[in-house]
Amino acid sequence: MNDVEVIKSDQPPLSFEIVPESSEELQKRIKIEKIISNSFNQNISLEVLKLLSISSFGLVNDNLRRILWPCLAGVDASMLERVPSLNEFQNHHEYNQVVLDVNRSLKRFPPGIPYKQRIALQDQLTVLILRVIKKYPNLRYYQGYHDVAVTFLLVAGEEVAYAIMDKLSTTHFSECMQETMEATQKRLMFIWPVIKFENAELYEFLQSSSVGTLFSLPWYLTWFGHSLNSYKTVVRLYDYFLASPIYTPIFLTAAILLHRCKEILEEDCDMAAVHCLISRLPEDLPFEDLIKASTKLYAKYSLEFLENEVEKLMHQEREQRLMEEKMLLERRKKITRSVIKPPNFDINRWFSNILTSKSVLLTTAISLVVGVCAYYYKNQYLAAGIS
Repeated sequence: MNDVEVIKSDQPPLSFEIVPESSEELQKRIKIEKIISNSFNQNISLEVLKLLSISSFGLVNDNLRRILWPCLAGVDASMLERVPSLNEFQNHHEYNQVVLDVNRSLKRFPPGIPYKQRIALQDQLTVLILRVIKKYPNLRYYQGYHDVAVTFLLVAGEEVAYAIMDKLSTTHFSECMQETMEATQKRLMFIWPVIKFENAELYEFLQSSSVGTLFSLPWYLTWFGHSLNSYKTVVRLYDYFLASPIYTPIFLTAAILLHRCKEILEEDCDMAAVHCLISRLPEDLPFEDLIKASTKLYAKYSLEFLENEVEKLMHQEREQRLMEEKMLLERRKKITRSVIKPPNFDINRWFSNILTSKSVLLTTAISLVVGVCAYYYKNQYLAAGIS
């Protein structure tokens, strides 16, 4: 790993990896820099900015992201609030959980970062998160939220990162921050209609495996930030998601499954095996191609259509569950009846069983013995003069 550039803790980003700029990236960077230079004090058209963010290589590097991400998120970088101290949040009911998660997020910080700088960034991340959830008491912190916040912190700095998370928490992530994950779980099911109509064989395989959608939950909650090891890939995806409609991560998830179709179909159709396979994202996934595929899928399938298809799927699952429960109940009733049913006692049948040929012989033998004994004792009594 190359040496990391030493910068102030309030001026991220910190370089995770130094990769030579390709000729295509160079051309894209020069294009964006010219657009920024020509805009002077005027804002860049949002449509132009979105197109730059979605097209190949996104915003290219963090220097450009630091300038353009606030614009994409609708944040006015000239109107930022005062940053409170960490001490002001120590009595918040989520404080301990947030600190615990932040302390576990060391892998999200550049390797070799000085200890004091890392501690400063962790404190900033904690304050950033607590500021949002204190401002919106109706929103609930979830594990994985810190993976999103740290990405914006590393790129844009503490104040801008908070402003961006403030916006996203009431839009893109508001569904994830409800009291329960019920709405999020239903949203993840939007994957299935897309897979069904794009690749019926893959859809039937995944449904037969009963793998569910749990594998994609961390992808959706963290914009893939928790599941990818490449910082460059993560921030590239953040370019894409910031410039795209709210539910775009669903379509990227579908694009990834479709791309891995052959690999998935070669796996055993078993829930544990399939979940283990697809929950791990290969590092060599062609994300530029996947972004293009995801964009096409979003344009092809309306959310209303997917909602209706999911309702049908949920209805089928409910019917199947009720049928299985009914069959289980009937099976239990049969078992219960067989256990507690009293034996039928037929006296005639009992006697007929007793009076077998062997039983008759035994009875006859006993009678003879009794007769002999009676005869013997009678003679004894007569000899003694007893009548």
